Amino acid sequence: MKTTRTWMALPLAAALVACGSSPATGTVTVQLTDAPGDFVHAVVTITEIDLVGSDGTTRLLTDRSITTDLLTLANDTATLVKDVEVPVGSYSQLRFVISGGYVEVAQPGGGTIIYASSPTYVGLPEGATVGGTLQMPSYAQSGLKVNLPAGSGEVATGANVLLVDFDVRQSFGQQAGNSGMWVMHPVVTATRFELSGTVVVTLAAIQGLSLPSTTALGDFRAVLTNAGGSAKTLPFTQTAGTWSATFPYLIPGDFQLDLDTDAFGSFTTDPVVPRSVTVLSGQPTQVNLLLTSVAAPGGTVGAMR
Repeated sequence: MKTTRTWMALPLAAALVACGSSPATGTVTVQLTDAPGDFVHAVVTITEIDLVGSDGTTRLLTDRSITTDLLTLANDTATLVKDVEVPVGSYSQLRFVISGGYVEVAQPGGGTIIYASSPTYVGLPEGATVGGTLQMPSYAQSGLKVNLPAGSGEVATGANVLLVDFDVRQSFGQQAGNSGMWVMHPVVTATRFELSGTVVVTLAAIQGLSLPSTTALGDFRAVLTNAGGSAKTLPFTQTAGTWSATFPYLIPGDFQLDLDTDAFGSFTTDPVVPRSVTVLSGQPTQVNLLLTSVAAPGGTVGAMR
């Protein structure tokens, strides 16, 4: 299922305001990013974004609405608001008002079904047939509240980035029974962007291992799964002779790394996968894998030269 991550740039610094002077301000930029899964589409319309602090609420998005397919943003970001000026101070929460949305879900027997917040939801593709209801309890009124972690909500002059991770796989689920409904219960976490992490996975063949002429290390894919079970899959691409896959914009925590391929029936690596990977705040995590053997569906095809 898709894992969606939303990140926002938020100016942070320490500032003192002299008595009688104008209040100091910073600027805020909000961006959105995502990771892949089993949904075909997961679309939401955001009509308001607020930054909630001890001295009140600063509205970041007010004059327009943004409709975006969360699943088109794997390994990328989309700017929601940029460089909005806000007073310095302590902020504890972001609030997203979401007026509508839909998910398109693949069916076991083939085809897809669309579940929408309304049959007339403006974000639906032209000619779409809505097969069920997507419930979005109160998010158009009270909004989706995202608590900022300790140390991430001190806004002052300057600019930094806050990463908000919207996990689609965990946030959209089918209602029990035969109601024909899906329900949105967002699972969202946040951290400062400079404290987010990146996992870089490299893959090489052990010396002496030969692959069949019709295959390559690029036939493998890296799979990174978070603690909630949301998996992101990336192909290995070759740059300057090195095959690698890079997972950016990660909230610090524990993940599981595995390999996937359609070209081989089995394979072994050193170190062995699946394996645990810990993403640390503000640091890249490098995992170097050596392919030690491969077997085709009908037998062994990798051989030591």
